[in-house]
Amino acid sequence: MGRGTSIADTELRRAGMSADYRERLRRLALHDEDLVGSMLVTHPGRVAASTLDPKTCALVRLGALVALDAPCTSYQWGIQWALAAGATADEIVGTLMAVAPATGVARVVAAAPEFGLALGYDLDAAFESWDDDPG
Repeated sequence: MGRGTSIADTELRRAGMSADYRERLRRLALHDEDLVGSMLVTHPGRVAASTLDPKTCALVRLGALVALDAPCTSYQWGIQWALAAGATADEIVGTLMAVAPATGVARVVAAAPEFGLALGYDLDAAFESWDDDPG
């Protein structure tokens, strides 16, 4: 690896891609098959095309799943990927909250129990045992 060259840059060059955002935008606009194929890779460790680190990429994908109103299994997969990439439960819930202005509160509220289950927290059970009368 050359001086001043990151691992991501080296991976991009090996895949025939430039780290330059303008080049990537041109290639996206032309539906470059190599670039598009590299973006659709689902393996958590293969995110070089985005130039994001694995944790950030996983959190962004979680936000996209909320925007798409994805099924529970997609949230479970995405959250496990985010945890494996080093995200904390707080960062995952923070991502859910951060997308509310773009996706709408209804989608975030609907996704919250699914996120909870994927994080090992059963909101339904928590609500059943919740005593809102402290006295």
